[in-house]
This record gives sequence, structure tokens and C-alpha cells, in this order.
Amino acid sequence: MKILDLRSDTVTRPTPAMRRAMFTAEVGDDVYGDDPTVNRLEKTAAEVLGFEAALFTCSGTQANLISLMTHCSRGDEYIVGQQAHTYKYEGGGGAVLGSIQPQPLDFDSDGTLDLEKVEKAIKPNDFHFARTRLLCLENTQSGKVLPISYLQSAADFARQKNLALHLDGARIFNASVKLGVHVSELTKHFDTVSACLSKGLGAPVGSVVCGSRDFIQKARRWRKVAGGGMRQAGILAAAGLYALEYHVDRLAEDHDNAQLLANGLAQYDKLRVERENVQTNMVFVDVEEALCHDLAAFLQSHGILISPAKHLRLVTHLDISSGDLKRVFTAISSFFKQRSKTLQQTK
Repeated sequence: MKILDLRSDTVTRPTPAMRRAMFTAEVGDDVYGDDPTVNRLEKTAAEVLGFEAALFTCSGTQANLISLMTHCSRGDEYIVGQQAHTYKYEGGGGAVLGSIQPQPLDFDSDGTLDLEKVEKAIKPNDFHFARTRLLCLENTQSGKVLPISYLQSAADFARQKNLALHLDGARIFNASVKLGVHVSELTKHFDTVSACLSKGLGAPVGSVVCGSRDFIQKARRWRKVAGGGMRQAGILAAAGLYALEYHVDRLAEDHDNAQLLANGLAQYDKLRVERENVQTNMVFVDVEEALCHDLAAFLQSHGILISPAKHLRLVTHLDISSGDLKRVFTAISSFFKQRSKTLQQTK
């Protein structure tokens, strides 16, 4: 039985064609700059995302960490969303390894940071305070796409306040496909961007950091410091190249499937689906606390994986088809029928 994994879009497996590209990849020692496939990936990523240069990293966490450490010095500060990955879900690396202070703010409902609140959070030029150097945004944020007009406003604001502007673009290609614009139209507002190859694009490993040549030269040193100097990494870079060429446009299928999933789940009274927030490949569902673990266990017994939570996130991706969702709905219907029958028997 095929396992249907809705926990994240990080769970995809390389397609046969991607595996062939990895198998035949030409390699060298990337620390010496001698891996031709890595070099080609970095050149391609920079061109696609609209920057002078790019750097291949082993993960999105490492891509964001070395971006923070390149932008900021010891005792500096970055302003970031309270629920942003760079602050909440990446082990506090900026603070632990870079001695960089985060200043988190709540996201607005559309995934943006209120620039008036950002302005109030910028520290005075006074030795009592950390030095505010950087503003970090995230696109998509919980599956929501940042408006293009906001990106322009954030860029203008950052320049006025002498802040660098970094984008955690783990799912930036989902945003570009949703808006129907080239990805560079979204990234051109930023000094640096990290983009993940192993989420929606389906590569097994890796992210890229994009920026100016000078920035990437400095970031390369921090990648080495952070243990990210890989050797014959062309085997991995080949998967990223394949993903950029063949797996971007198909993200629209994941978005369509997320809509199908949301609409299908809305039929169940015990599930409250945030259908209005489904923009890309994420569906959020509120589940009664008494149900969430039982539901997850039942679905797992039927080959369907979710992360049990009262505020449940379900993610569509390369390995989930519209036909697979019918199996999900059948299993959930069985769960509620079985639960209703059990409750009636105990009365």
C-alpha cells in the first residue's frame, strides 16, 4: 500500500528521472570550487532568482543561518516574525552560533510584518542596545503569499532605515506560481534570498543562498565554519538542477490538490477547515483535542501520515495526487463512522 504522507512537502522522494540525473552527474571537490555540477546549479539559481551569485547549502536552516551571520556581526539584531522559521524553527542558530539577537514581531493575518511596528522595534543608535541591521521576511508564510505591493513597500522601508532585507524563500516558487509571475519579480526587492530545493521542488537535499558576489564570497566562508563544505556534492546538485527545470510549473497541481483537500475536509462537522487561507499547498484544520491523536493513529493504520495537533497542518506535494485524496476522505469518513458507533454503544 502506498504511504500518503501529508505532514510536509519535505517528505518527497526523488523521481526516477531525478535519480538518473544524480547517477550521471559530473563531480569534483566543491570546497576547491571544482565540482562542475555544483557550479552550474549556483549559476542557474542566481540567474533564475535574479542575483549575481549563489551558494549551494545542505539545508534551508544552514542557508538562513549563514545569511544571518553574513549580514550581522556579534551583538547585532535582526527583526523577524514570531512564527518565522529563522526565529522559531531553526534551533536559535543565529543567537547560538552568531551571537545575533532576534527581535520577533507578530505576523499580520496575511503573513506580512506591519512596517509601522517594525519601525518602532528598530533600536536607537545607543550602546545600551543591540544594533538593528536586518529585516527578515518569509514567503510563503504558512502557505500564504506575500503581496507584491508589500514587497516593494518593505524594500523601500529597509532602504530608508538602512537595513538589509533577507527573504526566507523556502517556498518562493510556490508563491511565484500562485501569482503567475516569474520568481525574480518577487526576489528583486531583497538583498539576499534563501530558496529550498527539497520542499515543493522535490530534491532530496539542499537549498541555495542568492545575493551579490561580495556577499556570497563572505557567505562561503561562513558555510565552511558551519560545517557545510561538501566535497563531491554534484550528485546532490544534479537533483536541484533537475528540480529547477522540471518541478516548478507543476507546483500548480499541489495548489489545486490543496483546494480539493480543503473542500473535502469541510464536509466533516468535527473539522474546522480554514478554506479562506488556502493559497498554495497548505491546509490548516482545527481538530478537537480529544480527537487529534486518535485520528492520526487511525489514519496511520490506513497508510496515511499526519502530525497530530489541535491546529493541524496538511501539505500537498509531488507524491500526492488528486486520486490519493479520495483515499484520505474515505479513511476519515470511516474514522468518524467508527467513532460515532462506539459512542452510541457506550451510552
